[in-house]
Amino acid sequence: MSTTFETWRVRFERLRANKIFELTVITIIVVSALLIGARTYEETSRFQSWLLVLDTAITVFFLVEILIRMAAEKRLRDFFKRGWNIFDFLIVTASLIPMDDSEMVLLARLLRVFRVLRLVSMIPELRMLIAALFKSIPRMGYVALLMFIIFYIYGAVGSFLFASVDEKLWGNISLAMLTLFQVATFESWATAVLYPTMEQYPYAWIYFLTFIFFNAFIFLNMMIGIVLDVMQKESVAIQLENGEGEAAEMHGLRDDVRHMREQLARMEEMLERRG
Repeated sequence: MSTTFETWRVRFERLRANKIFELTVITIIVVSALLIGARTYEETSRFQSWLLVLDTAITVFFLVEILIRMAAEKRLRDFFKRGWNIFDFLIVTASLIPMDDSEMVLLARLLRVFRVLRLVSMIPELRMLIAALFKSIPRMGYVALLMFIIFYIYGAVGSFLFASVDEKLWGNISLAMLTLFQVATFESWATAVLYPTMEQYPYAWIYFLTFIFFNAFIFLNMMIGIVLDVMQKESVAIQLENGEGEAAEMHGLRDDVRHMREQLARMEEMLERRG
């Protein structure tokens, strides 16, 4: 019984590592995303029954795929030791909510939108980007705090100086910070904010240019630098992990060869004794 189970486990493991199988899963995920987008058009309402059948087929495929990945593990709990496996399991489980129930149809559609995120778990490069993003958040938080302090200072100064220009833009510190956010995003800031202010305060450009210098050139580059630094470390870690995996595989092959040589030597000794 255990031999049969191990045989099937090895088969499932080979299937899971098969590139064609991975490409098939990625293709189905893309089709699922297109199916979700198609449901937002009224023209597809006449194909509702076909779309429902296709959605059911995709859900069954995802269920079978996750079961194959679980069966490929030597122990079931090993599957849940990886965060991305837990994520895939939750997404697939949530997709089992039926679409024909009028009370649950909205929830089911919302949950099916998240199936697109399975592309992240299937593509290693995307996993590296997401891991780098999450690891960058604590360090970027300090930069964001410093940005908030600069926004607060400039907002208070702008509220004191330019309130007479436009109460809707500079009436209080909250409105001033919101105006500064518009300036930081360069969304029509010159015609809507800068020029009207300079009509009464000709030297207001110094205020705006220094603010833009801090945010667009310093803080933004600091954010980019943090993300690039973490991405570089993640890339090095993945390369080291792959190298260790290859080394372990080579070590295992050497042990197998050594074991086979020992068996061959024993067989030769037995044949010599019989001869």
